[in-house]
Amino acid sequence: MRSVYNYIIKPKGQRYNNSVSVGEKNLILNTEIYNHQYVNREAEIISLPSVGSSELNIGDTVIVHHNVFRRWHDIKGRERNSKAFYKENMYFVSEDQVFAYKQQQDYNWRALKGFCFIKPIKSVDKFSTEEEQPLMGIVKYTDGSVNVGDLVGFRPNSEYEFVIDGQKLYRVYSHFITIKYEYQGNEEEYNPSWAQSS
Repeated sequence: MRSVYNYIIKPKGQRYNNSVSVGEKNLILNTEIYNHQYVNREAEIISLPSVGSSELNIGDTVIVHHNVFRRWHDIKGRERNSKAFYKENMYFVSEDQVFAYKQQQDYNWRALKGFCFIKPIKSVDKFSTEEEQPLMGIVKYTDGSVNVGDLVGFRPNSEYEFVIDGQKLYRVYSHFITIKYEYQGNEEEYNPSWAQSS
């Protein structure tokens, strides 16, 4: 079965990543269906679109938009599936809802065209209460518009938070990266403890 324009995917694991193992017990972190931070964003491609060409293949692991697997309540309070839902454990996603991929035989993530993933850096401002340096980071996954390891700056409100392989990263459109900085020697990657347990 193939869709004309969309990929067909299934979640890797459950729809929500809202529990962690603590010893031999399972601790539930969240029971709200509307909180996007606990929605699973990793999926496996089951089928490719029949129209067009793609660098993705069946079996690839992809990072998708948080609303793909998300459930919601309608105006009458009934729980509903997202518009991407096809049937049990199968979802349609368009190309613009897929941000990065990892092939079956490879362990490296690659950003799709138009996107970069940026690791925040620790703030060096002694007077700031923020843990991260705002609007700056180190490129981890790129579409080729910048190099991995570059220290870059990006537009305000252009970043979107993801946790990939236990690392907090920001997905940023490549054209929103505005400057490449030179390293000063005091830059240190920032990864909060809650991201490492995801």
